[in-house]
Amino acid sequence: MALAVARVRYEMREIALKAKPEDMLRVSPKGTVPVLVLPNGQVLEESRDIMLFALRQHDPEDWLSDFGPDQEFLVARNDGPFKTFLDQYKYPGRYHIPMESARERGLEILMDLESRLADSAFLAADQPRFVDVCLFPFIRQFAAVDPIWMEQTPLDRLSKWLAYFVESALFAHVMTKFPVWESGAPAVFNDGPVIHSPID
Repeated sequence: MALAVARVRYEMREIALKAKPEDMLRVSPKGTVPVLVLPNGQVLEESRDIMLFALRQHDPEDWLSDFGPDQEFLVARNDGPFKTFLDQYKYPGRYHIPMESARERGLEILMDLESRLADSAFLAADQPRFVDVCLFPFIRQFAAVDPIWMEQTPLDRLSKWLAYFVESALFAHVMTKFPVWESGAPAVFNDGPVIHSPID
């Protein structure tokens, strides 16, 4: 989403994680996505770093505005404890912890976000900011595990916040599917229309 908003032109390679190409593993041995290889050869392997790289070049929606310690805390908690609870909740067979326990621990964090939304439409302002876009994909995944259970939680403000991003033109744009890339295939670049995410 940050790459689209910042209008950074890049070569897109859709990867099948069950059959990771050697070209990918050569530049990023840890084998996770996303991966962004910069023109100077530097490899960015974390979503947060890719977002910051893009937005520091061009930030037309002021997503990095007022990014400070409180937002940093929310992003770190999201990438750390919440990601752990999310994985335990999504893939209970891989972990030795009851799915319900992981879900309740995740819900504690979501309830904190719900309370933060009492004062503004988004987590740091009345417009989307970097912190919102960092957290959105993880919360979307959490909500999708058991949508019926999620609808029964007292997360009305957070549900509205989530719907804003899920239903946005920006999200539809970045979720465009590409053919799975194979070594030697021609380059596909992200030359789509300019996408903005105004408040509805």
